[in-house]
Amino acid sequence: MQVITSARPEWIFPFTRLQPVQFRRLVRLVAERGGDAITDGRPGRQWSLDLADRMLLVAAYWRTNLTMRQIGPLFGVSHSAAHRVIDTLGPLLALAPVRRRQVDQIAIVDGTHVPTRDHRLVLQPGVAT
Repeated sequence: MQVITSARPEWIFPFTRLQPVQFRRLVRLVAERGGDAITDGRPGRQWSLDLADRMLLVAAYWRTNLTMRQIGPLFGVSHSAAHRVIDTLGPLLALAPVRRRQVDQIAIVDGTHVPTRDHRLVLQPGVAT
């Protein structure tokens, strides 16, 4: 049973902090980047959620920091399906989608736990990561 859906616009803002108009623009952008054509890697098998619901799942995951086991049931999918959705659509939201980043490159995103007492890792001042 799917609890959260993009078909009900009142669920968009609380879980994404995006207005429904902004959310629809985001879905269109991902569709243009090929998000609609993505399957879960098995020939012939389509996603159980439409693109808008998959985008809502990704945005809600990033915004709320819920675990896969928590967010999957909210959308009526397994935690592994939620992971596949986030893993495949997430890169399409990047400003410049990349397949791999350099091994020595550090990326810090909202919600990442940064070890402040680990002195083995030294960030160079003025270097964008």
